Amino acid sequence: MIAVKPIQTQAELDEAHHIRKEVFVNEQHCPEEIEWEFEEESHHFIAMIDNKYAGTARWRETQKGIKLERFAVLKKFREKDVGSALLKGILNEVPKDGRKIYLHAQLSAKEFYLKYGFKVEGEHFWEADIEHVKMVFDTESQG
Repeated sequence: MIAVKPIQTQAELDEAHHIRKEVFVNEQHCPEEIEWEFEEESHHFIAMIDNKYAGTARWRETQKGIKLERFAVLKKFREKDVGSALLKGILNEVPKDGRKIYLHAQLSAKEFYLKYGFKVEGEHFWEADIEHVKMVFDTESQG
């Protein structure tokens, strides 16, 4: 069983940082200095399978709306619906006040987000040497 919850303790935040470092810095070779931007203003979430930390994500307010970001699942927990649980958990928690809900998806994850009501907006672009696309949550289809 997968449990997703907002991070409430420093120990949980440390686990989230460990997961992100493993996925983004070690596996994907993202520059470590950009990985820790906007930490203080973000709302962090952790996912667990059988009481083992498996994944993390966060959301934050920007001038463009509510941005979902830093979705990371440890390799040994991939293909076990952790990403789906994280996405659903965050979408249940973000304010529903009419602001745009969006994310910058790595191209390899585009199809995943399409399944959950996101639509592509704009052209592909590069972040941390990885090709991305902006995707916006279609609140109309989720009514």
